[in-house]
Amino acid sequence: MSHRPTAFLGLGAIGAPMAARLAGVGGLVVWNRTRARAEQFAKAHGARLAATPRDAAAAADVVITCLPTSREVEAILDGPDGLLAGLTRGALLLDCTSGDPATSRRIAARLAERGIAFADAPVSGGTNGAEAGTLTIMVGADDETFARSRPLLEHMGSRVEHVGPVGAGHALKAVNNALLAVNILAVGEGLAGLVKAGVPARTALAVLNVSSGRSFVSETLVPERVLTGAWPRTFRLALLDKDVRIACDLLREVGVDGPLLDRSGELLSEARATLGESADYLEAIRLIESRAGVELRG
Repeated sequence: MSHRPTAFLGLGAIGAPMAARLAGVGGLVVWNRTRARAEQFAKAHGARLAATPRDAAAAADVVITCLPTSREVEAILDGPDGLLAGLTRGALLLDCTSGDPATSRRIAARLAERGIAFADAPVSGGTNGAEAGTLTIMVGADDETFARSRPLLEHMGSRVEHVGPVGAGHALKAVNNALLAVNILAVGEGLAGLVKAGVPARTALAVLNVSSGRSFVSETLVPERVLTGAWPRTFRLALLDKDVRIACDLLREVGVDGPLLDRSGELLSEARATLGESADYLEAIRLIESRAGVELRG
C-alpha cells in the first residue's frame, strides 16, 4: 500500500469512527462539509485537515469517501476545488457511501479515463461496528482494484468481501437495507397486533427470538431501543428510505418484480414524511405504535 497519507472525506456518524481506525495507519488527511467537525476530528486523532476535496486528494494516493448519497460524491468531483483536480494518475478512490450502482459506474468510467481506480465499498454494522472495526464491507471492483483495496479496508472491517464488478457493492448494500426495512415494519406491525391481543411485548419477543420468526430487529434493535424507550438516533430514516428506493430501482432495472419491497418503500416514505428528516430509522415502529394505539415499551 501507499506510504503517503490516506484521505478520508465524510466524518458523519459512520465515517468518523471508520476514519479513526485509520488514523494510526500511515497518516490521515480529513475533509468534511462541516469544517468544525473535521477540525475537531483532526485535533483528536492527529490527522491533517484539508481545506477542500482537491487538497485532500492531492495529498494521498488513496481517497475514501463516506457521504450520505452518491449525489454528494459526484458533487465533490468537479470544479477547481473538486477531487478530480487533486487526484493523480494511479490513485484509488474507495467510495464507502451507501450509494447507487448507476452513479458508481458513471464515476468509475470518468476516473478510468484519467488512470484512476475506483471501488464502491459500502459498509454494514452500524456505529458500533465502525468503532470496533468489525464492519462488513461489500466491495464492487475489478480483481486488481479489490486486491489493492483490501489491506486498507481490513483496518475498518472484519469481513471484506469482493461481491462483483463496480456497482455490485452498492447493489448488495441497498438490498440488505431494504430487507432491514421489511423486518422493521413487519416486527413493528406484528408486535403491535400481539400487544393489542393481550400479549406483553417483552413476552412476545422472548418467544419469537427462540422461534423461526426472529431477526436482527427482534433480537437486538427492539429489545435495546424500543422496549427500553431509548430510541437513540444512529441512522436517519431518510437514508434508509433512500436505500430502499435504490433496491427497488435495481430490481426494476434487472427485470425482477418486487411488490414486497415496493410496498415497504411506500410505507417507509410515508413514515419519513410524517416523522421528518431527522427521525431515526427505527422510529418507523413509533409510527406503527401511534396508529395502533399501543406502546411496546415495557
